[in-house]
Amino acid sequence: MRAISTDFTRPAAGALAVTLAALLAAFAPAGCAPKNKGAAPSTTSTASAGAQFEVGNTLNYASFGTTAELDCGNGKSLDVGGSNNTLTVKGTCASVNIGGADNKVTLDKIDQHLSVVGLNNTVIYKSGDPKVDNLGSGNTITKK
Repeated sequence: MRAISTDFTRPAAGALAVTLAALLAAFAPAGCAPKNKGAAPSTTSTASAGAQFEVGNTLNYASFGTTAELDCGNGKSLDVGGSNNTLTVKGTCASVNIGGADNKVTLDKIDQHLSVVGLNNTVIYKSGDPKVDNLGSGNTITKK
């Protein structure tokens, strides 16, 4: 059996591990229930619910296909994972890490660092002068 490294001394690695754990916790059990073949079809629509939680001073958000408003308050960090999300982030984020694809994230302010890893993400921040790392493909990062 192979050991899994849990080196959380690098902030990005720790944040990514926490985000991936949230995704697994939120979405892995969905297919585990037994199928009820005799039930009538459901008439309600089910949208994916986002998993949002804080670890230390970091707000973590993981979801697929949701629209949400988040708040960094005054200096929290933000980690976003998932795809096809539309997020509006209020307050001042110290640093922001975005992974996944086709996310649209609008932020009030980023102080220190913005890292976008993934495909076709659109990120707009209104103020701040963060160091920007675009580590994906097809991402659009704009200060307005």
